[in-house]
Amino acid sequence: MTRRDEQEFVEFVSAHQGRLRRAAFLITGDWAAADDVTQEALVRLYVALPRLGYVESLLGYARRTVVNVAIDAARKRGTRERYESREPVPAPSPDVSGRHADRSMILTALGTLGPRQRAVVVLRYFEDLSVEQAAQVMGCSPGTVKSQTARGLETLRRSLVEAGWHHEVELEVSE
Repeated sequence: MTRRDEQEFVEFVSAHQGRLRRAAFLITGDWAAADDVTQEALVRLYVALPRLGYVESLLGYARRTVVNVAIDAARKRGTRERYESREPVPAPSPDVSGRHADRSMILTALGTLGPRQRAVVVLRYFEDLSVEQAAQVMGCSPGTVKSQTARGLETLRRSLVEAGWHHEVELEVSE
């Protein structure tokens, strides 16, 4: 890897690390795990760069690596153990307490999803990727993304209703 390539990689990391970390957090539900996933994904990306050659979307490749690392980590922990949110919870001020409760409820509901469903929901609705883009990141067919999204949204809907969600639960699969 040339000095120029290394500089471009450093610039890429500076520009996209926060977004990759946020996606990793939404998939894992834990900031420490998100840090580990992001760091591992960036290390894998750095090591792979010389053999990759031209990559149409380095961000897409990095996003896929984050998803793969997060899913692999979840599998290693076992199928029954789930990430649980250990996000520091500041004392909410009166004007944001409702938003904080909503956010907390959504993160808890996301934690009820399996790793692949959670990744698909995060990619589709938090990263705003199309079905085709999410399929490319996940390394699966668009039909799989659609079915995983539908199942994931149904699980989220049930979890939110059971948790006492006070808003309309209008979670739909979009193309």
